Parts: sequence; structure tokens; C-alpha cells
Amino acid sequence: MAILVPIEVIEPKRVEVRDLLSVMADILRKWGVDEPVVMKGDEVVKGERIVEALRRLGARYIPVKRSGEQDYFTPLDALGFYDELSPSRLRVFNNTLELLYRNWPTPLVRLNSLSIGEVRVWAKLEAYNPFSNSVKDRIGWYMVKKFIEEKGRVEKVYEATSTNTGMAIAALGAIMGFSSRLYLPASIQKASDILLKALGAEVVRKRKALTVEFLDEVLEDARRDGAVSLNQFENDANFEVHLRYTAKELDLQMQSAGIRAEAIIGGIGTSGHLSAITFYFKNKLRGTMRIYAVQPAPGETIPGIRRVETGMKWIHWIRPDRVIEVTRDEAIEGVLRVARRDGILVGLSSGAVAAAFQKLLELGEIGEGDYVVIFPDNGLKYVEQLQAYFEKRGI
Repeated sequence: MAILVPIEVIEPKRVEVRDLLSVMADILRKWGVDEPVVMKGDEVVKGERIVEALRRLGARYIPVKRSGEQDYFTPLDALGFYDELSPSRLRVFNNTLELLYRNWPTPLVRLNSLSIGEVRVWAKLEAYNPFSNSVKDRIGWYMVKKFIEEKGRVEKVYEATSTNTGMAIAALGAIMGFSSRLYLPASIQKASDILLKALGAEVVRKRKALTVEFLDEVLEDARRDGAVSLNQFENDANFEVHLRYTAKELDLQMQSAGIRAEAIIGGIGTSGHLSAITFYFKNKLRGTMRIYAVQPAPGETIPGIRRVETGMKWIHWIRPDRVIEVTRDEAIEGVLRVARRDGILVGLSSGAVAAAFQKLLELGEIGEGDYVVIFPDNGLKYVEQLQAYFEKRGI
């Protein structure tokens, strides 16, 4: 058998995630490593890409081959693949950073509002993350963590955001001692300014409708002022954190509950979480699970998701089975359906995912079995959109 060596004893190499995709896909498809790493002393002489692929996937150990021995297959489970998912059983934390990553997995709950007969729908509730009450806590934390590991202390961060990533960064700044300037598009609710200022951030409103439309201005301001622009739209930590944690959590949760999902439905914004989940399950399950991506219909604006052609990185690394389009009104109706049957107020991107599931049901693409929907945040930030919807209908 191969010797198991703790991965942290090997100095990380700067390798782009895209250059590791084929290696990670092979490891997930085989669910293990059949070409152990060869080392001489503390140096890796063969298998550097395997080491870095396992590191990005969150394995604790690498399989190292003794000189002259034949190759052995080592399963991922033996490499501590799931070890870092160790929530605090009694929910006691030493600090608020632990409140984030030691509180994972976020809940997976069956929904009465979308389940019908033998169709069972399970929602992964990312609103249980503590800083922005959204999935964006994951990328905010991981982008900052990776930057500090690679380049040292952060003093100030400038970031374009539609609210949630900004809240995560502002909260992390409060905890870790850096300042943040957050740039918001004109289309986002006014409440966002108040929430971000309450967390200590400086807020800049731009006149453009989408965050991606003023990224160059943010990058230029950061260069001028000596600030860090983490750039959630291009930073591969966005993809990595969901591959290493979100997808793996969902896998473990489904195993624990005996769920064999027929499909996963999720929205595409920066595209990090859905792309990572797609990559993970399409490789592990070798294409037996369908993935549906949700985007706004042409001419529609839904906070948290956007159309593929507006420019996003990771969605082009994978192939969802279908992209479903949803209007803002349909997204709000999805929010209300869940709220009035399950008693939880989800956000508009979550409502869009719920609406997309209903469309798939009507199209006959949903049969008996289990389905997973990814709900990115809660609805408390979107009172203005709900109010406008109610007023338009005289409710």
C-alpha cells in the first residue's frame, strides 16, 4: 500500500485551477488515485499535479509510493477527503470566523411547497451562513483566506457587489481588521447601502445596472489607492470553495439521508457555486445526474443571478443540461410559494430557482424521485421588490 503523507507538509505550488480540471475530474470519476506520488525526501519528483488537485479538493493526505513498489489504488475516503467537514456538535465556537466554516454543512431540508406525490424536493439553505446570510460568505472568506496565504496581510479591499459578497467582505474586514469600499449597481435595493454601512464599509453607488459593467473602474480605483480588488467574477477561489466544501457537503448530506437526486437546480450569478457543484457531481456520478441552470429572462433583472452572455467565467468549464429562464415576477411568485407553504422567506434568486423547478415540472422533465434546489439567501434584503410587486397587484 502507498504511504499516506499529510498534504500540509508539502509546499503548495502556484497552479491555475483550470490546469488541474482534468486531474480533478479523473480523481472524482475514479473516486481515488491510482498513480501514487513519488517523493525524494521532502520533494515531490512525480505527481505534482495530483498533489495540487488533491489540495484543491480538500484531501488531508496524499498517497506516496515507496521506491520500487508497484502502483496502488487509494480511495478518496482513505485520503481524509471528508475530514474537514466537522461541524461543532454543540455549536460552540471560539470566534465568529469559526461560526462560518465550523458551522457547515448548511441545512438540507425537504420542501412541502415544491414536493408533490413521489416528487421530493430538497433545498440547501445557504441563508444559514452568518455574515451576509447567503452563499456569498463562502467566497468572501475563501478569497480573503487565499490572498493572505499567498501575499500576506490585507489592508483595504475594493469590490464590486450586488450586496451579499459585499456584506461578507465588510464582516470579514470588521473581524480581521481591514477596511472595505464596496461598489453597488444602480439596480440594487436601497437597503443594501444601510446594511453595508452598518458593517463599517464605505459604499459607492454606480449608475450602471450590472456589477460587471463597472469592474474596470473598481480595479483602477484599487490600483490608484493601493487596495486589493479580490474580484469575485474572476477569482478562482469562488469556484474552489464550492468544490471543496459546498458540493462535498451536499454529497455527504444526500448519502446520510439516503437521497439519490435525479437533478440539481441552481441559479447562475458569478457562476461559482453551480459550476463547482456541476463539476463535482457530473464527474463523481459520471453524468447520471442532471443539472439545470437558472437565469433571468431577456430584459429582466433578478438580484443575485444574471444571463450567461453578460460574462461569467466558470459556467464555461462545465455543461449544465439546460438553462431555464425566469422573469422577476415569476421569481417573486416562487418566493411567495415557498413562504406560504414552508414558512421560510427566501431571496429572489431562490425564488427564481423554485420557479424554474415548477417550469420543469410543467414541461414533463421532472418525474418521480428526489431533486435538490440551491437557495442562495433569504428574503429580508428584498422588501422593496416585494413591496413593488404587492403594490402593482393592489395587495
